[in-house]
Amino acid sequence: MNIILLGPPGAGKGTQAQRLVETHGMRQLSTGDMLRAAVKAGTPVGLQAKAVMERGELVSDEIVSALIGDELDAMGAGVGAIFDGYPRTAAQAESLDAILASRGRKLDHVIELDVNEDALVERITGRFTCANCGKGYHDKFEQPRQLGVCDKCGSTEFKRRPDDNEETVRTRMAEYRAKTAPILPIYDARGIVTRVNGMAEMDHVTAAIERVIAG
Repeated sequence: MNIILLGPPGAGKGTQAQRLVETHGMRQLSTGDMLRAAVKAGTPVGLQAKAVMERGELVSDEIVSALIGDELDAMGAGVGAIFDGYPRTAAQAESLDAILASRGRKLDHVIELDVNEDALVERITGRFTCANCGKGYHDKFEQPRQLGVCDKCGSTEFKRRPDDNEETVRTRMAEYRAKTAPILPIYDARGIVTRVNGMAEMDHVTAAIERVIAG
């Protein structure tokens, strides 16, 4: 099973990918992580990528394709892949088809976590955590039982992530739409895109993704 998992920052894509890894033994292939690992390991593709990055240039599609090919070969035929952050262009989508086909694989599903932008802004901008133990809270959905005191450890210190603000969230949403706009129509035309309600409870989202995979 090979899938592309799409979703804007804050939609819970990372959590869902991790659950697929744990439940199905799939591998999450994040191009950023793979690049860093290849550079660190000094593989032939990694050395190529390192030279390009040191010149301040963007890593080419050819290098990224080679990385993905290497990773798929190392995984073995029986292990499914979750593609994260790739493909982002029509050329990369075509390249991915060729990479998979040459290894007797195909792309089975493209799953997009669909979100309501205003609701996502509310979900993200309201988040705060206990500065001591890290327990998460929300201005609207989950306040501490005693205002100003952490339920878990009793601390009175709380913190928010500086990028959990409306402007940043809306900018990220716009970036996400710009990145996925070129590839979604390609997969829509093939009838392999399923949109899942990313605003639902995490477990409900997981169940919906499981239904898609079970086919």
